[in-house]
Amino acid sequence: WTLAIAREPMKMLGRSIVSLSALATVRSAEGFSFSRPAFLGVLAFASSGVRPSSSKSQGTGSDLNCADGTHANSSGFCGMTETMYDKEYPGTATARMHAVRSRVAELTEKDLNGKWEDVRRRLLWAGGLKDLPYAVPGQGYTGHSFNDYNHVDLTTMNDESSDNTNEGQVKGIVIGNRLGPGIRFASLPELGPGGSWSTCALGCNYNPPQDVAHLQFRSRIAFKLVWVPNANFDTFVLVDDDGKLLAQGTPSDGPEGLPSLRERMLNYRIMRDSKYQTAADEVASNMTTS
Repeated sequence: WTLAIAREPMKMLGRSIVSLSALATVRSAEGFSFSRPAFLGVLAFASSGVRPSSSKSQGTGSDLNCADGTHANSSGFCGMTETMYDKEYPGTATARMHAVRSRVAELTEKDLNGKWEDVRRRLLWAGGLKDLPYAVPGQGYTGHSFNDYNHVDLTTMNDESSDNTNEGQVKGIVIGNRLGPGIRFASLPELGPGGSWSTCALGCNYNPPQDVAHLQFRSRIAFKLVWVPNANFDTFVLVDDDGKLLAQGTPSDGPEGLPSLRERMLNYRIMRDSKYQTAADEVASNMTTS
C-alpha cells in the first residue's frame, strides 16, 4: 500500500512555508517499512516546516542534498535509510526524533506520575531505549538514564554519527566517550533509522548548546528531563530542543524513591540561564500560586 504526504503551501506564524513532501511505497519485498510511531514521526516532521537542505533556492527533489552527499529523489527521500536531513545538526535522526516525541505525547497520567522506576522505564520506552539495568556500562547499560543529574538528554543520532567521539570539544566529559556499541545494542528499532541514547546535558546552558548531543553527535535532542525547583524538587518536566514543554510528572514515591536530592538540584542548576530552564520555572511558579 502507499502512503503519501502532499506538498502544499502552509502559513506558519505569518510566513509561508512549504511542507516536506514524501512518498513511500511500503512493500516487504523492498525491505522498507514504517512502524506506526515512525510514520507519526514523519507526519510530525512534514508539518514542522523543516526541509532537507537545498543547493538552489528552488528546485525539484533531485536538487535536494542528502546527508551522504547524494541527491534526494523526486519525492524528497534520501535513499532507503534516512529520509530527512537537518542542515544545522546533520547528525540528527530526524524521523526518529519526531517518533520519540509522538510517544511522549502518548504517555498517560499514570505513566508520568507512578513510582519513579516505572516512570523511568516509560521514559526509556518513549525515547526508543531498552531497559537494561544489568548490562555492562558502555555496552547498552541504561540503568543510569534519567537517574542522575546529567544523563537526561534523550538524543536521536543517525547511524553515521553514532560512533562519533569526544575529541575535547565537550568540556567536562571524558575524552573519547565512545558510545556507539551501546547505542546500537540498546536502541529499539521500531522508531526508525538511527539510534537513541541518554547523553550528558553538561554545557546545555550555553547558546548554542555545548553538550554531548549538539557537539559530539551534532544532533538535536528529542527531549530533556529537568527537575522542577519546587520545595522538594519532586516534579520533572520534559522539554524539546527549543525548551518547549512536552510533558510533566510527579512520581508517587517521591521524594524518597527519586534520584537523590543533590542530583535533582544539580540537574536544575546546569540548566540555569538557558532555554531549558524556562518550563521548569513556570511549573514551579504555578505550583506556588495554586
